[in-house]
Amino acid sequence: MRPGQRIGVREPADAARDVLVLVAAVALALTPLLPVYGTSAVLPALLGGVLLAATVTVVGALRRWSALVVVAVLVAVYAIAGGALAAPTTTVAGVVPTPATFAALARGAASTWKQVLTLQPPVGTGGTLLVAAFLLSLVGTATALTLTLRVRRPSVASLAAVVPVLVLAGAVVLGTRQPPVPPVVIGTVLAAVGLSWAAWRNGSWRPRRVVATGALAAVAAAGGLVGAPLVLADQPRVVVRDEIVPPFDPRDYPSPLASFRRLVKLDDTVLLTVDGLPQGARVRLATFDRYDGVVFNVAGDGSAEASGEFRRVGDVIDVPVRGESARVDVTIGALQGVWLPTVGHARSVDLGRATADLRFNDASGAAVVTSGVREGMTYSLDVVVPPVPDDDAIGGAGAGAVVQPASGGTPQAVAVAAADVARDAGTPVQVARTIATHLSEEGYFSHGLTDAGDYPSLSGHGAARLADLLVGDVMVGDGEQYAAAAALMIRERGLPARVVLGFVPGSGDDAEGDGEVTVPTDEGGAVEIRGRDVQAWVEVAFAGRGWVPFDVTPPRSRTPEQEQEETDTDPQPQVVQPPALPPDRVTPPDDDTEQPQTEDPPADDSGLALWLRIAAWTGIGLGGVLVLLSPVLVVVALKARRRRRRRRAADPVRRVAGGWDEVVDTARDMGGVPAAAATRRETARLWSTTIAGGHPAVAARVEALARRADRAVFAAGSPERAEVEAYWADVDATVEALRRTLPWRRRVRSHASPASLRRPSAPARAPRQQVALPSTAPAAPTRRTRRTRRARRGER
Repeated sequence: MRPGQRIGVREPADAARDVLVLVAAVALALTPLLPVYGTSAVLPALLGGVLLAATVTVVGALRRWSALVVVAVLVAVYAIAGGALAAPTTTVAGVVPTPATFAALARGAASTWKQVLTLQPPVGTGGTLLVAAFLLSLVGTATALTLTLRVRRPSVASLAAVVPVLVLAGAVVLGTRQPPVPPVVIGTVLAAVGLSWAAWRNGSWRPRRVVATGALAAVAAAGGLVGAPLVLADQPRVVVRDEIVPPFDPRDYPSPLASFRRLVKLDDTVLLTVDGLPQGARVRLATFDRYDGVVFNVAGDGSAEASGEFRRVGDVIDVPVRGESARVDVTIGALQGVWLPTVGHARSVDLGRATADLRFNDASGAAVVTSGVREGMTYSLDVVVPPVPDDDAIGGAGAGAVVQPASGGTPQAVAVAAADVARDAGTPVQVARTIATHLSEEGYFSHGLTDAGDYPSLSGHGAARLADLLVGDVMVGDGEQYAAAAALMIRERGLPARVVLGFVPGSGDDAEGDGEVTVPTDEGGAVEIRGRDVQAWVEVAFAGRGWVPFDVTPPRSRTPEQEQEETDTDPQPQVVQPPALPPDRVTPPDDDTEQPQTEDPPADDSGLALWLRIAAWTGIGLGGVLVLLSPVLVVVALKARRRRRRRRAADPVRRVAGGWDEVVDTARDMGGVPAAAATRRETARLWSTTIAGGHPAVAARVEALARRADRAVFAAGSPERAEVEAYWADVDATVEALRRTLPWRRRVRSHASPASLRRPSAPARAPRQQVALPSTAPAAPTRRTRRTRRARRGER
């Protein structure tokens, strides 16, 4: 047998081994495509392409087909099977191809690649998106098997090992930042398998060369698994889809919040009709998180959390929340612009022919249509409406981990008002609720339409308008001003907040402000949303709760005219007035000059005396508090003194050992008792299951400190000053992490616990016997011996 001959001449076992190795390598190289489409969505296309290409290539080699015939059969397979595997929406019953199928496959072979790169994963199976995956598996498998089965020269046939690497490159280009199998693992496996197979296929493989084979495997593994991470360090992977900037930029359009009054003037005009709207759900038009002193707008900084980054999406949108699912159908009326109304969190958007113009933002849930919405446009939404948690459910949750753009041009009145209103608020939700309640209860409502009888109120939400709203004579405005002011005030208190413009169906009909809103519906149950239903509210992000809406606009019934024009509804009865005194009547003196009386000293009502009394009572109260807290203060002072003495020890070794002692004392104050005669590492391992149980990260930090302390005490030489300072910095962080594992009451109790100040009782020692010393004194202990003895005496 001569290597490199056709399958009909070569041994069938050798040819079968070639097919299995190359098919497995191509399949491994295609794994980065799984998260792009979704595993269940793309797996039939990938497996179908690999199996069809392998079948056609093997049959062609057996039947001695020419290369032209093999290519023709592959094109026919692509056209016939491509409908079911790559373009199922164009077929009959998902299998039988139609003329539209052939046209879609021909068009998709050139256009699908760009679509996959510009869509946000998972892109789904809509249109011809699967054509890219199907073609990559079909062509890659056919090319690899054709080289190894049909080429006579072994040196050329062994080049088939390069094909899986090229397929991997194509899959990585179309892939995501975090594929299911790390690229370094795939590359290492392909390199090891490909080089071994190519050597065997070329006839230069010698199984007896164990050392050479082991060295080859070691070099491949070291270069792929160790060398690459060392060279690249922590640099993020460059993904092509992250570098493609969509052509649509919403910042090129005016902020919809600036057109709030224009929508209000369309009072009775139907802007859109919504069918299937869940009870209590709102319709979102746009979300804004960037303020420049003039207007709130979307922010585009290139990050995934930016409210201005809109990307094309496929049939399925990943929804990170849970809630009520609904199918909502929307018909556009007089609404204009590029912003598409949405409800809750959309899982899919079906715009029909306009789907190609859809752009979606996952951070805010807003959507746009680049061609603009038009009257009569209909679309469907599969949505999830999460429940709105109340203040008790939010509890003490902190601010959400959201990075927002810095505000510019914020008036000083916002910071002053926020500090004054929320000065007594404790938790983050109390801060947001206090600000929202203050604006809605202390402010007045007016759209400023003086022709319709409204109280004068300027539009806009620039710095001057917001300052006038907060410090002017009358706090009056509508949702535009109140939402902008509330968002800035909440952000001044350190919470992430953003403004949402949308519609609350039926809110414009609540003219009396009693909260009883009748949602207008037509005969089919659809909700008609009119211009008077436009609203603006604030959303605040809380840890573990996501974005929570807050209504900050006063009710429509609270207007300056009704509050200021108070009428007297309870008149006083008429009383007969006494007659006038005669002009010669003498008024009696106020004081009785005939009876003696004692005069009290005049009371000192000056401001100085009042402040002195307040200071005296305050001093008495503080003195009593200090007396009550004096034991706790003494314990805290003694601990601080002990810690300062340990950290400022002259010997660097004692300073390191003192750092470990600080950790030990902290654990004792928390209730931990070290084992008798235990080393540092044994104590750390003991506390990893007791004090830090359930917190593996904290336990690991304690064990690391123990190891570093042993190394500093028992190693030769003294640790450097920078090393000691770094050790103490880690000690401070570890002590704080240990205390955070406790509830807040036990945490406070540990600070005041005197447990670590009490020396543990030492076991009784037998009296030493007097032993006569030899005449020759032992050699003086070395520096390292003295340090070791001191460390052992101080070790717990």
